[in-house]
This record gives sequence, structure tokens and C-alpha cells, in this order.
Amino acid sequence: MDHLKSEADVAARISEAKGPLVVRGGGTRLVGRPLSGDVIDMSGLSGVTLYEPGALTIVAKAGTPLTEIETTLAAENQRLAFEPYDLTGMLGTKGATTIGGIIATNASGPRRIQAGAARDFALGVRFVDGAGNIIKNGGRVMKNVTGYDLVKLMSGSWGTLGVLTEVSLKVLPAVEATTTLVIADLDPKQAVAAMSAALGSPFEVSGAAWVGGAVWLRVEGFAASVEYRAGALQDLLRSTGDITRDDTVDWSHVRDAVPLHDHSTIWRVS
Repeated sequence: MDHLKSEADVAARISEAKGPLVVRGGGTRLVGRPLSGDVIDMSGLSGVTLYEPGALTIVAKAGTPLTEIETTLAAENQRLAFEPYDLTGMLGTKGATTIGGIIATNASGPRRIQAGAARDFALGVRFVDGAGNIIKNGGRVMKNVTGYDLVKLMSGSWGTLGVLTEVSLKVLPAVEATTTLVIADLDPKQAVAAMSAALGSPFEVSGAAWVGGAVWLRVEGFAASVEYRAGALQDLLRSTGDITRDDTVDWSHVRDAVPLHDHSTIWRVS
């Protein structure tokens, strides 16, 4: 396994390769179908290279741990709005999730229904293609016109089209208030009906899940807006069952698929 330190190292390693290569960042997503080939370790390409809070943009090397990016953003009261998930508990893997792995797999959490997926926040990428060429697409600002949108193409490609070396992302301010409406004791049909009604309303639900027989509906934003929208949703869904509000619900429970951690066989239907 190679420990690479720069984009040039990645390009040289790929151009010299005689067979298939397996891209590895934090090693948290290499599960499922066995992969054959020499491992390219991207953990050496790490660090935030540009952060402009006023412009709502951050640029980081692909091997940068997610925790480092989240800590950097939190210091300015900002966040990755697409809520990247951590499935190490479910998949039984260990390691630090990296931003390259997040974009390569388009890892997006429950807020995707309202804010968008990881690919919607990717402004630009640098990557090395299968011939060892270094390619740049997109930019470091939210408004750019660069022809073919390879940024979106690379997001979710799982390293099959190239090895990401750097990503530029749009970030958003952290929310002021969050609350969750909880509707208990619903069967799957009732839960789907309740979540569909909430998501089809104008009240901007940022998360919907059926957990342990209860529907969770998350509402975020400015405190006054959250108060109004949560009340309106309660009125809208009153006929579905008993509704309570809980400001302490931990949505990482949904984001990281905690209810599935003890299951030996898991299907993902997309």
C-alpha cells in the first residue's frame, strides 16, 4: 500500500500502475464486494487549504478527516448542510471518515430532502484520471461556468472515474433552533402517510423518519420560524395521532442508521 503525500504522487502512482487500484481514504467505506488491486492510501493528502467564512466556501484535500472540517466550520458557526453520515457502526469498519470519501460516495444524511445532497454543495474538484492526468473542474466560488459539470459526475462515482485529490464545498450557517415532532404508535402505512403529508406541506421539514414505531419530523431555522412551522405541522397532522415536541432528539441516530447496527444483512434501496 502506497502512502502518498501530494497530488503529483497520486498522478505518478496511477500512471505507473500495471493493474487495478483501490482508493482508500479513512477506510470506512471499503465493505461489501471484495475489491482486487493495489491500495492507494489518500490519508497523506490532508488539510484545509482555503476557508472563507464570508464567502461560505471551504477547500480541503481529499484525505482531510470530516472531524477536522466540522471543527473548523463550527468555530465560525457554520456547517456542512448535507449532514454526511457515518456508517462505521453499521458496517463494522474503523477509521476516520474523509471528505474525499464523502464526495466520492455522495454521502448525504436525512437533511438531503430539504437542503440537497453532497453533490449539490460541491463547487469544484481536483482529481487524477486513469491515465495519470491531473484535472480541475469547477471553482472555489458559488458562481462559476466551466463547461462540463464533472463536479456532479465525480460525486457518487466511488472512485471509478478518477481519484479525488481536493474538493471545494459550499457551507451554510448553523441553525438557530431545532425541534422534532414525534407521532407515536404508527404502522408503516400510517407513517408513510404522515411523513408524506409533512413533506408535501410548505413548512420545510428537514428530516423525516420512522423510528421504533414513531414518526420523527424535524424543523430547523430561526427560532420564531421554527415555532410557527412546528405549530402549523401539529395542526396539519392532528388526525394522525398524538403529537409531542422534543427539542433534544438526536438525529445522528437516524443519520448513522443506529437502529440497523445489530442487523447482519442490510439492503439499501435507492
